[in-house]
Amino acid sequence: MKAIARCIALFALAWSLIAQTPAPAPAKPRVRLTTNYGVMVLELEPSAAPRTVENFLRYVKKGHYAGTIFHRVIPGFMIQGGGMTEEMNEKATAAPVKNEAPQSFRAGLKNAKGTVAMARTTDPDSATAQFFINTADNVSLDFKNESADGIGYCAFGRVIEGMDAVLKIEQVKTGWKKGQANVPEYPVKIKSAEVLDAQ
Repeated sequence: MKAIARCIALFALAWSLIAQTPAPAPAKPRVRLTTNYGVMVLELEPSAAPRTVENFLRYVKKGHYAGTIFHRVIPGFMIQGGGMTEEMNEKATAAPVKNEAPQSFRAGLKNAKGTVAMARTTDPDSATAQFFINTADNVSLDFKNESADGIGYCAFGRVIEGMDAVLKIEQVKTGWKKGQANVPEYPVKIKSAEVLDAQ
């Protein structure tokens, strides 16, 4: 009887240890963007911004980004793309994704140089397909509070390869086109976007 009781106690202890073991963090997907200025690889953070990462990957897998351009380039700030064609026509998108800037920021993802974040309108929850890559530490874009003015922009990954391509794009000559400022005079094309193996 004592042996049985000892076995039961050991089993209970082992089970409690298993139950206390934290679940492994989600794998970090990687996306390769091939542009006419070079290749960049983005590593995404699903544990910090799960809905945002899922939304971005959905567009990648559907081929949405192929044939779009970086249509807004501001040196010392960011490069924005993923939504416009070379003719400056906006591609159709799915429903917007909820802004996860509060939890992303608390998880340590800020709008620092080299991070990728969702572009949006003044409506905090209006992000669809367009994204931007920070080319400076843009503290003004970070989460501050839950208000519409303070919620910020959701960073959901970072450039881990090809930052040189990002910086080349940042330096292109821009002007006005179809009523929009900061548009590259020579199109900065996203030729393809593909999901690589998660790390």
